Amino acid sequence: MNFSEFLSAPESLYQRIGAAKLREIVQAFYPLVKAEPLIADLFPDNLSETMNKQEAFLTGFLGGPPLYHQTYGNPMLRYRHREFAITPSRARAWFACFSDAVHSVALGEAVKSELLEAVARTAAAMVNTPEG
Repeated sequence: MNFSEFLSAPESLYQRIGAAKLREIVQAFYPLVKAEPLIADLFPDNLSETMNKQEAFLTGFLGGPPLYHQTYGNPMLRYRHREFAITPSRARAWFACFSDAVHSVALGEAVKSELLEAVARTAAAMVNTPEG
Protein backbone atom coordinates (compact mmCIF):
# COMPACT_ATOMS: atom_id res chain seq x y z
CA MET A 1 0.00 0.00 0.00
CA ASN A 2 1.50 3.36 -0.97
CA PHE A 3 1.09 6.52 1.11
CA SER A 4 -1.82 7.90 -0.92
CA GLU A 5 -3.69 4.61 -0.62
CA PHE A 6 -3.00 4.59 3.12
CA LEU A 7 -4.45 8.10 3.51
CA SER A 8 -7.55 7.27 1.52
CA ALA A 9 -8.18 3.86 3.10
CA PRO A 10 -11.71 3.87 4.55
CA GLU A 11 -10.75 1.62 7.44
CA SER A 12 -7.69 1.04 9.56
CA LEU A 13 -5.84 -2.24 9.35
CA TYR A 14 -7.26 -3.04 12.79
CA GLN A 15 -10.80 -2.58 11.46
CA ARG A 16 -10.08 -4.77 8.46
CA ILE A 17 -8.67 -7.53 10.68
CA GLY A 18 -11.20 -7.15 13.50
CA ALA A 19 -10.79 -7.72 17.21
CA ALA A 20 -11.75 -11.40 17.05
CA LYS A 21 -9.26 -12.26 14.31
CA LEU A 22 -6.51 -10.30 16.06
CA ARG A 23 -7.16 -12.32 19.20
CA GLU A 24 -6.97 -15.52 17.12
CA ILE A 25 -3.56 -14.43 15.80
CA VAL A 26 -2.25 -13.71 19.31
CA GLN A 27 -3.62 -17.02 20.60
CA ALA A 28 -2.03 -18.92 17.72
CA PHE A 29 1.26 -17.05 18.07
CA TYR A 30 2.30 -17.79 21.65
CA PRO A 31 2.25 -21.62 21.48
CA LEU A 32 4.52 -21.28 18.44
CA VAL A 33 6.86 -19.00 20.39
CA LYS A 34 7.05 -21.42 23.30
CA ALA A 35 7.91 -24.24 20.86
CA GLU A 36 10.70 -22.23 19.17
CA PRO A 37 14.05 -23.06 20.88
CA LEU A 38 15.70 -19.78 19.86
CA ILE A 39 13.19 -17.61 21.69
CA ALA A 40 11.13 -19.74 24.10
CA ASP A 41 13.33 -18.72 27.03
CA LEU A 42 12.56 -15.03 26.45
CA PHE A 43 8.94 -15.54 27.51
CA PRO A 44 7.42 -16.39 30.89
CA ASP A 45 5.84 -19.77 31.57
CA ASN A 46 2.45 -18.16 32.13
CA LEU A 47 1.71 -16.21 28.97
CA SER A 48 -1.66 -14.72 29.98
CA GLU A 49 -0.37 -11.22 30.76
CA THR A 50 2.02 -11.29 27.80
CA MET A 51 -0.83 -12.22 25.47
CA ASN A 52 -3.05 -9.47 26.86
CA LYS A 53 -0.27 -6.91 26.41
CA GLN A 54 0.46 -8.08 22.87
CA GLU A 55 -3.19 -7.89 21.90
CA ALA A 56 -3.52 -4.42 23.46
CA PHE A 57 -0.36 -3.23 21.71
CA LEU A 58 -1.35 -4.61 18.31
CA THR A 59 -4.81 -3.10 18.62
CA GLY A 60 -3.40 0.43 18.88
CA PHE A 61 -0.48 -0.22 16.53
CA LEU A 62 -2.88 -1.26 13.79
CA GLY A 63 -5.14 1.75 14.18
CA GLY A 64 -7.63 0.58 16.78
CA PRO A 65 -8.23 1.96 20.26
CA PRO A 66 -5.02 2.78 22.17
CA LEU A 67 -5.55 0.00 24.73
CA TYR A 68 -1.88 -0.49 25.55
CA HIS A 69 -1.30 3.22 26.12
CA GLN A 70 -4.38 3.47 28.32
CA THR A 71 -3.37 0.54 30.50
CA TYR A 72 0.44 0.46 30.50
CA GLY A 73 1.58 3.82 29.09
CA ASN A 74 3.86 4.38 26.13
CA PRO A 75 4.98 1.04 24.68
CA MET A 76 8.67 2.08 24.39
CA LEU A 77 9.30 -1.31 22.79
CA ARG A 78 13.09 -1.21 22.62
CA TYR A 79 13.31 0.04 26.20
CA ARG A 80 10.90 -2.58 27.55
CA HIS A 81 12.86 -5.32 25.77
CA ARG A 82 16.35 -4.06 26.67
CA GLU A 83 17.01 -6.86 29.16
CA PHE A 84 16.66 -9.49 26.44
CA ALA A 85 19.43 -10.28 23.98
CA ILE A 86 17.52 -9.97 20.71
CA THR A 87 19.80 -11.08 17.90
CA PRO A 88 18.91 -11.05 14.22
CA SER A 89 18.27 -14.81 14.33
CA ARG A 90 15.97 -14.43 17.34
CA ALA A 91 14.07 -11.63 15.58
CA ARG A 92 13.73 -13.85 12.50
CA ALA A 93 12.44 -16.72 14.66
CA TRP A 94 9.94 -14.41 16.37
CA PHE A 95 8.75 -13.10 13.02
CA ALA A 96 8.47 -16.63 11.57
CA CYS A 97 6.19 -17.57 14.48
CA PHE A 98 4.12 -14.44 13.96
CA SER A 99 3.88 -15.09 10.24
CA ASP A 100 2.76 -18.68 10.84
CA ALA A 101 0.12 -17.43 13.30
CA VAL A 102 -1.16 -14.87 10.79
CA HIS A 103 -1.35 -17.49 8.06
CA SER A 104 -3.31 -19.80 10.35
CA VAL A 105 -6.18 -17.29 10.55
CA ALA A 106 -8.74 -16.72 7.81
CA LEU A 107 -7.88 -13.26 6.48
CA GLY A 108 -7.52 -11.88 2.98
CA GLU A 109 -4.05 -12.10 1.48
CA ALA A 110 -3.73 -8.31 1.11
CA VAL A 111 -4.53 -7.80 4.80
CA LYS A 112 -2.06 -10.53 5.82
CA SER A 113 0.63 -8.96 3.67
CA GLU A 114 0.06 -5.48 5.07
CA LEU A 115 0.06 -6.77 8.65
CA LEU A 116 3.25 -8.78 8.17
CA GLU A 117 4.99 -5.83 6.51
CA ALA A 118 4.19 -3.55 9.45
CA VAL A 119 5.23 -6.13 12.04
CA ALA A 120 8.42 -7.04 10.16
CA ARG A 121 9.68 -3.47 10.48
CA THR A 122 8.99 -3.51 14.20
CA ALA A 123 10.63 -6.90 14.71
CA ALA A 124 13.75 -5.76 12.86
CA ALA A 125 13.91 -2.61 14.99
CA MET A 126 13.94 -4.73 18.16
CA VAL A 127 17.36 -6.26 17.39
CA ASN A 128 19.71 -5.07 20.12
CA THR A 129 22.49 -7.66 20.10
CA PRO A 130 24.75 -8.90 17.29
CA GLU A 131 24.95 -12.60 16.51
CA GLY A 132 27.49 -14.63 18.36
